[in-house]
Parts: sequence; structure tokens; C-alpha cells
Amino acid sequence: MVRSRTVDAPALHADLAPLAFLLGTWEGDGEGEYPTIDPFPYRESIEIGHVGDAYLTLIESSWSGDGAAIHLERGFIRPGADGEVELTLAHPLGLVEVAHGRPVGSSITFVAGPGDVGRTHTGLDVVGLERRYRVEGDVMTYEVDMATERTAMTIHLRGWLHRAS
Repeated sequence: MVRSRTVDAPALHADLAPLAFLLGTWEGDGEGEYPTIDPFPYRESIEIGHVGDAYLTLIESSWSGDGAAIHLERGFIRPGADGEVELTLAHPLGLVEVAHGRPVGSSITFVAGPGDVGRTHTGLDVVGLERRYRVEGDVMTYEVDMATERTAMTIHLRGWLHRAS
């Protein structure tokens, strides 16, 4: 027998107040490019939520125009020391990203520099990432720059998302 229970949504942890602008389900379009690949459009959903503790959950999914899955990311955003914010993301490409940033109003930039990207033996050769998120009302825009062992840091992704909830 499956028991059903109603649980009230937890209050946002006080330490997350500077990050509240990120909360919601964001959906929209993006464009990808990189020196080693052809440019491509994609659709995307980013869900940023909380469970009442001092971290945010992040679930990213993207797919092509025909509905084929392109990429997934799962992770957490949490307050660090002295106003810093920490981002940890797992990628299905054999990568784990650890990045740091600081919110400025309703924007934040996360930087994963040398030593901040872990790889499996067959993981992509990514060595650095920079993510810039901006929220204005119910619109989130972002850019992701990426560096690999063979390619210097350069733009990889741009997205324009609207808050769906």
C-alpha cells in the first residue's frame, strides 16, 4: 500500500536569501558553439529548488529540436565562506564541476578554474568553465565559457529562459 501525505513546502533557509532570485523552473532556448563543433540550437529546462536546508538543488536538461536528449546536469548551490557561493555539478560526460562565485544583485558568475573540474578516465578533457547567470523579472539569461586541454576558454553556450513556475 502506498501512503499519500501532504507536506507543506519548507521555508527558504535564511542563508539562501541572496540566491532566491534563482529559484524556479526556467524553460527556453539556447545556442551552442565551440571551435571544435558546428553551432547548434537547443531547448532547455533548469529547475532550481530547495528543501529548507542551506543549499539549492539544480536540475538541468537540454534537448534538440526533435526532442532527443543532449545534456543533463545535476547539482547543488550553497553558501560558502564570506559571501562566496559554491556550485557543484555532475555531468554525464564523465565530469564533476566545482565552481565558486558571488551574487551581485540578481546575477552571479561561477568560475571553475584549474583543478576544479574532475574527470573519469574517459571523461571529456574540460579543464575550466565559467557560468554567468542574470535574472530580470521572469527572464534568466546565461552564458557558459569552456576550456579544454586543446582549446582556450571561449563561449560555448547561451540561453534565454522564462520562469515557468
